[in-house]
Amino acid sequence: EVQLAESGGGLVQPGSSLRLSCAASGFTFGSYDMSWPRQAPGKGPEWVSTISRGGGNTYYADSVKGRFTVSRDKAKNTLYLEMRSLTPEATAMYYCATGKTGLSKENYRGQGTQVTVSS
Repeated sequence: EVQLAESGGGLVQPGSSLRLSCAASGFTFGSYDMSWPRQAPGKGPEWVSTISRGGGNTYYADSVKGRFTVSRDKAKNTLYLEMRSLTPEATAMYYCATGKTGLSKENYRGQGTQVTVSS
């Protein structure tokens, strides 16, 4: 059974940093591109970042480029998203997902971890 378990979300002040983690199991982690999509309250799903299966290529939405860093640890079957200089616009449920965007119905996706940025 495929399982993706996100953690690391929370309530932080603007300008803060957070590190999200996603523990993957039930599939060959190293064979999949992995992505972080998010969904803000009242809005549709939005792609945030993707890392290639080997970890050599990373991609970011313009809104987070330069502030977010995606990485993966093949030995630990874990995906990460380091988020810096957070703004209230980053408030959303963040999901770990397989695939180039994680937005397709065909992608596996976790239950999400809530990130709230508020003063």
